[in-house]
Amino acid sequence: MPAADTEVDVLIVGGGPVGLTARALLQRWGVRTMLVEKHSELSPFPRSRLVNARSMEIFRQLGIAAEVTANAFPREFGRIRFRDTLYDGDFATAAMVGVNAPIPESPVLGVATSQDRLEPTLLAAADAPVWFGVELVDLAEEPESVVAELVDHRNGGGMRVRARYVLAADGANSTVRQRLGIDTTGPGAMAAVTTVVFDAELGGWRADQPAGVYFTAHGSFLPLYPEGGWAWLAPTPEDADRADWADLVSRALGSGPGTGSGVRADVLRVQHWVMNAFVAERFHHDRILLAGDAAHAMPVIGGLGMNTGISDAHNLCWKLAGVLHGWAGPGLLETYATERQPVAHLTLRQAVANTRLMFQAQSLRQEQLASGEAAPAHIELPWSERYFAQLGLVLGVAYRSAAVLVDGSPPPREPCEAPEPSEAPKPSEASDAGTDYVPTAEPGHRMPHLWLARDRSTLDAFGEWFTLLTPDPTRWERQAAPPWPLRVEPLTQGHAELCGLSPDGALLVRPDGHVGARWPDRPPNDSALVRALAAVTGSPAPP
Repeated sequence: MPAADTEVDVLIVGGGPVGLTARALLQRWGVRTMLVEKHSELSPFPRSRLVNARSMEIFRQLGIAAEVTANAFPREFGRIRFRDTLYDGDFATAAMVGVNAPIPESPVLGVATSQDRLEPTLLAAADAPVWFGVELVDLAEEPESVVAELVDHRNGGGMRVRARYVLAADGANSTVRQRLGIDTTGPGAMAAVTTVVFDAELGGWRADQPAGVYFTAHGSFLPLYPEGGWAWLAPTPEDADRADWADLVSRALGSGPGTGSGVRADVLRVQHWVMNAFVAERFHHDRILLAGDAAHAMPVIGGLGMNTGISDAHNLCWKLAGVLHGWAGPGLLETYATERQPVAHLTLRQAVANTRLMFQAQSLRQEQLASGEAAPAHIELPWSERYFAQLGLVLGVAYRSAAVLVDGSPPPREPCEAPEPSEAPKPSEASDAGTDYVPTAEPGHRMPHLWLARDRSTLDAFGEWFTLLTPDPTRWERQAAPPWPLRVEPLTQGHAELCGLSPDGALLVRPDGHVGARWPDRPPNDSALVRALAAVTGSPAPP
C-alpha cells in the first residue's frame, strides 16, 4: 500500500488491458503514475480473445508485440466456425481478416489470445507502481488536482492519493463514472452470460480444425491456450446456482467421434456476467477521464471492446504527457472525447449488429434442431464471409478536432457505418459495415503503413514525439523548434506521391500515428511547422 497522501501525475484506476497499456505508454513519456486495481490479482478468466492489428501496432511501439505473438495461437486459429455441436462439421466458416494472414495495410498481424495471457505481458511492460486489492471509493476535485480516497481490502486501511489527473479504466460498472453521475446511451444489458472454463479429453481434434471461436447452437466454445484448456460461453440459466456445469458443458460438446457418448468436462471456474452495450455521455470531466469499458461497453461478438479501449489510451496518453510537461495547453485534453466518442458510437453500432446476427443464427438453428431437421451441408450466413473483416473500424477511423489541421483536401472520410442498433440489419448492411479501408494520408487519419527500409515501417517512426515525414528533410529541419518533441524522417519521392506530397511537401504525424497536418507543397513560410505544432497541441501561437 502506498504511503498516505501520495502525489502522482496520473492515477490510473483499473488493472485490465486498457489501464495497463496506459501505464506503459505514460511511463515512456516520463509521466509519474500509480495504478490501483480492486481485485487482488490480474483476472484469471480468459475474457477478451482478439488483439486486432491496430492494437498490435501499438504493442509494437511498446516493444511487446513479439512476446504477445509468442504467447498467442498460431495464425491458422484466426478463423471462426459455425456448427451444431463442437464435434459436428462446419455449416459455415469465416476468416478473421488481419489475424489469419498478413495484410498489406499493416506491418503486424493481429492474434487470437486470451486476456489472462495478455495482461502479464502488459504488466511487465512498465515498472510504475501497481497496487492490487486497493479500491477507489471516492473522489474530490480541486482546482489543480483530484484527491482519491482508497481502501486496501487486504487490511482495511485507507489512504488518499493526490493526482493531477485521474484516468478511469475501471470497467463497465465504473465506480468513477458513477461517482461523476455520467449517464450512458445505447441498448444497455443485451444478455446474461456464463463463462465456464474447463478441461476435456478432446485429443488432437482441435489441431485438425483450428479456430479461435466455435459458434454452436448450444453456446460458443473457445480454445484458451496453445497448450490446452477451453471455455464455454452460453446464456446464464435461471437456476444458475443449482446448475451442473460439467453436465451442461458435456451436453453442449456433443458426442465424440466414434464414442457414441458425451465427453466429460472438468470444470475449473465459472463466471456470470452481463453483455453490456453502451457509450458514456461524457468521456471527460475536468481532470478525470474515462477510457475502455468505463467509457464504452461493447458486446464481445467481433472482438471490438478491448481493442477500442487500447486505442483510447493511445489517443489520450500523449495528450496527458504534453499538458503535464508543458508543451501542450490543457484544452488539448478536450480533443480526447471529441475524437474518441464518435469512434465508440460507430464501433458500438457494429458490435450490436454482429451480436444480433449471431443470436439470430443460433436461434434459427435451435428451432431447426427442435423440429428434427437435419444439419445442412452449408448455410449462407449474412456475414459469414466478411465477419471480422472490419479494417474500416480497425485502421480507417478519422479524427476531426482542434488537434487536426485541414489542408484544403476533402474532409476525412468516415469508415462505412454500421446500422443503428434499433434497426434489423440486412445481409448487405451487415457484410459491408465497417469493412472497407482505403489508406490515406489526409489529416485526421492513421498514417498509412509504408516500408521505409527493410523491416522498418512508417509506423515505426512514431513514438514519444511528433514526426515530420518529407522528401526534403533539410528544408523542414530548419523550422524545428522547442518545446515540442519532434523528429524529421525522409520519405522517398514514390512514398511522397502516395501521400499526396510534392518534393517540397510534408506530413506532421502526431505521437498516436494520426496525421495532424499536411503541406502538399512548399510551406507558405518559415514558421509553418511551428505554428502547426502550436495549433495541434493547443499551445500559444509563436510571435
